[in-house]
Amino acid sequence: MAKTRVQYICQNCGAVHARWLGQCPDCGEWNTILEGVAPAPRKGGGYAATASDVGVELLSEVSLADVPRVTSGSPEMDRVLGGGIVPGAVMLIGGDPGIGKSTLLLQVLAAVQAQRSTLYVTGEESLTQVRLRAERLGLPRMDLPVLAETRVEAVLQQLDKRRPGLVVLDSVQTLYTDALDSAPGSVSQLRECAAQVVRYAKRSQTAVVLVGHVTKEGAIAGPRVLEHMVDTVLYFEHDAGSRYRIVRAVKNRFGAVNELAVFAMTDAGLKEVSNPSALFLSRHAEPVPGSVISVSRQGSRPLLAEVQALVDRSALGTPRRVTLGLDSARLNLLLAVLHRHGGVSLADQDVFANVVGGMKIQEPAADLALLLAVLSSFKAKACPSGWVVFGEVGLAGEIRPVQAGEERLIEAAKQGFTHALVPVGNKPRSRAQLGIEVMPVARLEQALDWL
Repeated sequence: MAKTRVQYICQNCGAVHARWLGQCPDCGEWNTILEGVAPAPRKGGGYAATASDVGVELLSEVSLADVPRVTSGSPEMDRVLGGGIVPGAVMLIGGDPGIGKSTLLLQVLAAVQAQRSTLYVTGEESLTQVRLRAERLGLPRMDLPVLAETRVEAVLQQLDKRRPGLVVLDSVQTLYTDALDSAPGSVSQLRECAAQVVRYAKRSQTAVVLVGHVTKEGAIAGPRVLEHMVDTVLYFEHDAGSRYRIVRAVKNRFGAVNELAVFAMTDAGLKEVSNPSALFLSRHAEPVPGSVISVSRQGSRPLLAEVQALVDRSALGTPRRVTLGLDSARLNLLLAVLHRHGGVSLADQDVFANVVGGMKIQEPAADLALLLAVLSSFKAKACPSGWVVFGEVGLAGEIRPVQAGEERLIEAAKQGFTHALVPVGNKPRSRAQLGIEVMPVARLEQALDWL
């Protein structure tokens, strides 16, 4: 009888070690190395010397026929996916427990079932629990094929028999393959099960959605190679106590990344928010200091967001710099620019910055709005209502243009704003077409004089 060989695998990066270590030398994480069984070596190593039917093609001869997409039944979801579900695509969606992943996917399956066959494979719940959820959601149709199975070979056998157009595997961490002896959820099991599912999807042109668990840091559990193997990676985000859910695309081979979809959790499931810009704005009865409206760009969509700042005298030796939805390092950089080119020192002041509604702004287009919000709170002078501000602030004090300036102005005009403070490089050619009065600025000093 062959002796079983033991190896130690890091659950974070997938690195294999000969002995147990407290810290993984490859990724630097602690207490992530677990014992596992090494796979048996294949007989006759090397590549088989058999003829292959796969030939080499010239890039110019590759067909450019448009891939037909299947609508998910939700315009917001179709936007995140780049226009709809692509046959043969493998999508990975992750989020906190109870955020609504299974709820959303059941609603999508009910909408797609009217166009082509589907299959919902659950490895965490019983079929009774899935039926109870479907009745609670009030789905338009209940004739959804469901399967409770965790062995990937049995799942693929059912897929070969039924040939569905869309499959949901909830979740990938519960799948296991008979080819490996390790426990479900381990690095080797995740990698092998995902590889088998991806091969089947590409071969049969079946769209597959994998539901993934997340770690306490918010990343999808398992090796990073899992995100490289799939075509689309979606993240479910929400704030504690909020009924709004945000689906964000961080990888998409068939569309733009950082696309955003906003849903509201109700008793009847997730309902899409048709006007997300209004969600992130808190209309004040009168202008208040420390509040400035900016226009950010999430993927291909411009969204209005309210940037708030609070400046107060610090009682500590080192003033605090706290940000929510913004980059804290960017705030420190902008405060230095404000001191150097604006003549305003906040060395003895605590500065708190926040984006209303829990939205995260990762682009530098909110620099000017953040600086004006900080100065507005410090001077106790409110910015006038009906104004929007966007622009990148450079270290030399210049206001640099941002991408898609006219699209941002059009979105602001749709929301009823009448004036905009923008960089000179984003000055539109025709103001009459946009329906908004634009004030261009080239230097930080000009923006501060306006305030």
